[in-house]
Amino acid sequence: MVNKDDKQAENNDAINSKILQFIQDKPACYLRQIKRELKISMGTTQYHLDKLEKEGKISSTKNGFYKYYFPIGIFHENEKNLLQVLSQETSRKILMCVIEKQNPTQQEIVNAMRISTPSIKWHISRLINYKIIYEIKDGKYRRYKIADNPKHLVTLMKNYYPHIWDIWSNRLVEMFLSMSYDNDFRGEKNNND
Repeated sequence: MVNKDDKQAENNDAINSKILQFIQDKPACYLRQIKRELKISMGTTQYHLDKLEKEGKISSTKNGFYKYYFPIGIFHENEKNLLQVLSQETSRKILMCVIEKQNPTQQEIVNAMRISTPSIKWHISRLINYKIIYEIKDGKYRRYKIADNPKHLVTLMKNYYPHIWDIWSNRLVEMFLSMSYDNDFRGEKNNND
């Protein structure tokens, strides 16, 4: 006969394993995301996250209202910061805008994103604090550029956010094809002159 305590222990182990696997698959996830996607109650999720952290299987980083969870020993601090940004839609879109527009001004980002200047400024300052982008002074304008090697960003995105990578890769291909077409067109125009 199965003891009630043994059954509870098996259930707890199963939940622990499920949450740990989720964090390994989706680093920089947060409490409500884990709760929602795994369909576990809030209290149970919190209990198991605390337990996993005390056991040294996961770590967490608090940022504003969110606490982000990571598997132990896999990511450096800069990678954790980048993964946190990639998990947030607005910051991710700003990052894509910086890549697409190649050193845009804050106003160019505001125009592209269609959200308020203070909101863009807040997100940009976070990206700068995380050392994901940096600011270049260009006369009276400030321009923004990716700070790290874009290959590193692409690798993290491909590995941990493949659905977002699919969207980004299509946009990047379109951008490069457009740039190539513009260069070919200018070359033909100069040859015809």
